[in-house]
Amino acid sequence: MDYKTTVGIEIHCELKTNSKMFSHGANGYGATANSNITEIDLGYPGSLPVLNKGAILLALRAALVLNCTINKRMHFDRKNYFYPDLPKGYQITQARTPIGVHGYVEIEVNGVPKKIGIHDIHIEEDTAKSAHSATSSLLDFNRAGVPLIEIVTEPDMNSPEEAMAYVEKLRELLLYADISDCKIEEGSMRCDVNVSVSKTETLGTRAEIKNIGSISNVGLAIQKEVEHQIEVYEQGGTIQEETRRFDEKAGKTVLMRVKETGNDYRYFPEPDIPFFELTDEDMEMVQKTIPVLPNERRKFYKEKGISEINQNKLIQNRDLSDYLLTAPEELNYVVTSNILLGDVLAYLNKTRKKIEETHLSMEKLTKVVQMLDEGKLTNKILKEILEDLLETDDAIDEVIKKHGITQMNDTDSLMTVVKQVINANPESVSDYRNGKDRALKYLMGQIMKETKGGANPALVNQLLVEELTK
Repeated sequence: MDYKTTVGIEIHCELKTNSKMFSHGANGYGATANSNITEIDLGYPGSLPVLNKGAILLALRAALVLNCTINKRMHFDRKNYFYPDLPKGYQITQARTPIGVHGYVEIEVNGVPKKIGIHDIHIEEDTAKSAHSATSSLLDFNRAGVPLIEIVTEPDMNSPEEAMAYVEKLRELLLYADISDCKIEEGSMRCDVNVSVSKTETLGTRAEIKNIGSISNVGLAIQKEVEHQIEVYEQGGTIQEETRRFDEKAGKTVLMRVKETGNDYRYFPEPDIPFFELTDEDMEMVQKTIPVLPNERRKFYKEKGISEINQNKLIQNRDLSDYLLTAPEELNYVVTSNILLGDVLAYLNKTRKKIEETHLSMEKLTKVVQMLDEGKLTNKILKEILEDLLETDDAIDEVIKKHGITQMNDTDSLMTVVKQVINANPESVSDYRNGKDRALKYLMGQIMKETKGGANPALVNQLLVEELTK
């Protein structure tokens, strides 16, 4: 019998608040070390925590987005342990009344959908950041007290691919719901995975792999830990409960410490923070702030005929996705998405602007798409005038006129050009009449060249075919 892999994931995610969980200290990445601190963050005797309701409401939004049952009445607990980055000697967390329980995230791997259960979401404070060298360890307390949610799954994943899909989907949801910036490289989203293998339905002894630094490394760490555990079992050994880390350079998991006994954190209720109760008004208000989420957007894009590739590109670019939501229902969404993800996105990347910082209103873009659909505008002309459309408030007709471009829709004028090109290219005309379709494209190109890209392509094609078949 093959080994079955079982994976559970714990993700710590910093919330997008202005201040910390229990103090007025600023919550901001990149500040000078130990500048965003207060007496509460440093654990000074006599300092008392004050609850940040904004962080509670963000955590509530996360719990709703992840389909959790909400604990309206909650309290905080002290998790007691000693470590240099924890100045109070305990962490304030939610052990007994997590804000959300029994939720789920829907993923899809190789076309197979699956629900990953969320055991709970609880709120807690972050610790200080440690920096170690060969001779010393330094502490930056800017991060101490930053509000976190810890999202704990059920052991529902059975492969590295499912785990990566879960983390990616969770990150996507938290980003779209404006709960966290989810920057793994800055530590605002940190991932621990629990991995075990077994030949029976009974779960094997798990190893915890701490602080994995990227979504791709989540998959690699699980794969390497599975290989490690199978090798131990195949050699007749046993697996102990361990804490490990993923060594990216070595391409393997490495032992940090063995968990000889269960952790005894001596949890007890936080005496300085009273019970907190969410009201129906809080629930309703937060529910109204949840934006259109990625799955709803994908469904809408699919209904509009947008390709799966473009659907995913739009989801990855939140600003363009939000912008497209303002488009009129009758617009050609396929053409619109191609424009946005092509030349417009290239311009935004080049100038480091957001779409809302340009002058391309949805009204103006709608006019552009309509003109393309009606053959009154070509893609070539659009490329020439796009920068003006993005950088000025001028209407599209004014921009076209300013560039000295005229879209040739006059049949008589175009027929003159068609006949000139036919007379100048007898060999291509002969090729077309002998069944070589490529010759038609060549003749079309010559006409567009003569008209400097200003001719209506549909009309040119019609006139050219009519003339060649006489």
